Amino acid sequence: MASPDKTQYIEKQRQDWDRVAPAWGKWDQSLDLNMAFVNYRLIGDARLRTGQRVLDLGCGTGYPAILAAQAVGSQGSVTGLDLSEGMLSIARQKAERLGLSNIEFEAKDVTVLHFEDASFDAVISRFCLMFLPDIAGSVNEIARVLKAGGYFSAAVWSSADKNPFIRIPVEVIKRFTEVPTPAPDQPGIFRLAKPGDLLGITEAAGLSGISDEEISGESIFDSAEEYLANVKELAAPLQPLFAKLAEKQRDEAEAEIKRAVNKYQSRDKIALPMVFRIVVARKP
Repeated sequence: MASPDKTQYIEKQRQDWDRVAPAWGKWDQSLDLNMAFVNYRLIGDARLRTGQRVLDLGCGTGYPAILAAQAVGSQGSVTGLDLSEGMLSIARQKAERLGLSNIEFEAKDVTVLHFEDASFDAVISRFCLMFLPDIAGSVNEIARVLKAGGYFSAAVWSSADKNPFIRIPVEVIKRFTEVPTPAPDQPGIFRLAKPGDLLGITEAAGLSGISDEEISGESIFDSAEEYLANVKELAAPLQPLFAKLAEKQRDEAEAEIKRAVNKYQSRDKIALPMVFRIVVARKP
């Protein structure tokens, strides 16, 4: 049985992501475009092919689960899990528009998987694992539900210094109010940023490590104003920080954020670097 602390944490996460789900729907097209290269990388690294059964952990509004469903075809199937029913309602609408009948989405806690041993040919996950309270326990579950020879591929954020997309608002808000720094073993955006962290956990769970690679891309915005609106509406972990500021402080913080973001002007767009770790392992 889950401990009270874990149960409370999971429920708080559910509430946070349900709260921002409408904004994820609003910004959906932009998000899918900016993250497309990560989605395709995860699908490729999982070696997906026709007829396979795939599990996507923390699928949010549908990607990379939808891409996986297209890869495995009508003879295969994909299950996407996420805490937020609000996020999943958007995912279901997208899958329906694309005419996909081989995918299902379930509002479940991904830390304890409700599947039999050796149920899936591949498990994929994008920007989920670093928020889990017990990563080692969750990876043990992933190893359990993987079939022999099955692949696990996951994307997690690299370090803050390489990700102004996230770093800038946090650094600015710190000038106005205290921003708690999670302990190294506590859930947080950059918890698995170090090389070897997640790969070591997969190997301890009995998987064979294949690669741990840093990849980079850019998140494109029309303006600094668009970036600010995006991050304030989408980033559940940042919203409580903005809420702590008095009105004058918030105005000053937003002006500073826009000035910092404008330094990444590229022609007529804002191009903010994003750097991730892609970790791949296989069940012997």
